[in-house]
Amino acid sequence: MFKKASEVKAQQRLSGADRKKLRRSICERFGHATDAHIEAILPAKADVTVAKLANPNRLHVYVVDGGPPMLFDVDGEVFPTVYALWKLPSLLPAFILKGAEVSRYVVGGADLMFPGITIPPEGLPEFEAGQPWVVKVPGNDWPIAVGTTAMSSTAAKKAGYRGKALRILHFYPDTLWSSAEGRYVPNAGFSEGMISEDPSTSQQGGDGEGGAQGVDEQDQEHEQEQEQGVANSGDDGTEIYQVTGPEYVAVDVKDLKLAPDTSAAEEADEECSSIEVGTSTGISTEEMDLLLDRCLLQALHTTVKDKDLPIPASILWSGHILPARPAGSTVDIKKSSHKKLSKWLQTKSASGLVVAKESKPRKEILLCSVNRSHALYQEFKPEKKVATSEHTTPDSKSANESVQSPFEAVEVWKPTHHVAPILNAVGADAAKFYTAAEASEVVFSYVDKESLVKPDNKAVVALDAVLCDALFKGAVKKGSSYPSEVLKRDLGATFLGRMQAHHKVTREGKSVVRKGALRCAQIITERRQGNKKVTRVSGLESFLVDPDALAAELQKKFACSTSLAEVPGKFKGEKEILVQGGVIENLGKHLVQQYGIPKKFIEILDKTKK
Repeated sequence: MFKKASEVKAQQRLSGADRKKLRRSICERFGHATDAHIEAILPAKADVTVAKLANPNRLHVYVVDGGPPMLFDVDGEVFPTVYALWKLPSLLPAFILKGAEVSRYVVGGADLMFPGITIPPEGLPEFEAGQPWVVKVPGNDWPIAVGTTAMSSTAAKKAGYRGKALRILHFYPDTLWSSAEGRYVPNAGFSEGMISEDPSTSQQGGDGEGGAQGVDEQDQEHEQEQEQGVANSGDDGTEIYQVTGPEYVAVDVKDLKLAPDTSAAEEADEECSSIEVGTSTGISTEEMDLLLDRCLLQALHTTVKDKDLPIPASILWSGHILPARPAGSTVDIKKSSHKKLSKWLQTKSASGLVVAKESKPRKEILLCSVNRSHALYQEFKPEKKVATSEHTTPDSKSANESVQSPFEAVEVWKPTHHVAPILNAVGADAAKFYTAAEASEVVFSYVDKESLVKPDNKAVVALDAVLCDALFKGAVKKGSSYPSEVLKRDLGATFLGRMQAHHKVTREGKSVVRKGALRCAQIITERRQGNKKVTRVSGLESFLVDPDALAAELQKKFACSTSLAEVPGKFKGEKEILVQGGVIENLGKHLVQQYGIPKKFIEILDKTKK
């Protein structure tokens, strides 16, 4: 909610009546809070300013006596900021993380999942969906985030404590925290990328193994300590308070810049992934998210091997995710909360389960590595039997049979003089084309042959002279030194980057390899001679489609005249089909159904629309 900046559309000072109303709301919202606790974050005679933010939902931020923001209101529900929680760390029940390393995802803005939480032997206390909870790190009593529970304790127990636990609304160090001038953190355990144990505390707080704390006498102890707090300077210049003190540097509410949530309507308008998926009905967004995560974990355990990485997202989806589905189920990325395959993988990357990066030359997400020590991976028990086909309906066979000319496109790479010594060293053919998995296997075979994996750190590969030249010769800037080692997760992608990208297309046993990425077919409808519509289609040769044969076929299918012309410019020698009439949609479907051309390789442009 507060990840990015948005403008304040209005601000005003609260009247005495509104201030009392806000205090009553806090009392009702946090039933265990006493008058003393409410007075600590919202004094009765304090000067309170409210900032109304530009957001699809109601979003207000309350600043008390010119200090840091203390409260925020989302659709009428009041929540404390981390500044308020650092004054009253036991104001709300807390989920305790399994370790400090899990905090890096929370402070990065990710929602909290049950596998990252410490579950006490007796289980978590009872709670309902939508209740406010906070997040804490073991050994550090000060909350790092606040949000609402994604499901009830009963539902969580039935789900085996899997799935989303807390929808994070506000966290350190988002824009709400950073909007305060002289922003500070409560202790030296708060660093920019991860929260660790409070180094000044020799004993753990009263949270136990991860249950919820009520408001108790501990808060009063914190308040007494607050008056004696000493500010220290962190490495990044952020003020570090051993405990939060009463003196705050004033902040002007107009300087608040917070992020609006993306509405569901806006998310639905976004372009969905071009990867073909089945349809599913009667399943909620949350259930689809869980199913996708389950399929990913199943695939990571069964078919995704480290030696095959990196692999493109499209291959991961079709070759690993879909076959990993439970029998009789269908996955649809568009029905998930992510909407796109790339966004889903980026979310998994942010959680630390995998590393996914965008390949700029191909403009596609690559799965680069898998964190097999991650809690989610360790706790998942893979099934022995999974679905093996993308669709399980009886219509699948007939749908496949309707494609008269099966088409296949594969990304391949041609070895260059840079990588030739590596291929020669392992006996690989330097004249053939390699898929990403094959190229990765070659370089890792060389690493195994020369024993280059560092014994004290298995995630790092030491570079000998041959491998260093293959990866970096000519790529290092003048005056810079060559690296002596490389992360194993980056080795495959770096090796691929030193090869020449090609694509291989196959139709009816005939294969052609061409340099560069596969060019899309274009279908354009425009007006000519007044109100007359014509449709042009080009780029068919990329897919081994005969333009002459297709022109004759379209003439019969659409009962219209067709003609052929040479394509001008750099594609000289290729042919363009001109079809009389606006048949843009039907023509696109025809290329998909009859010639097997994937939708993502067809560009459609209707110039008749104003």
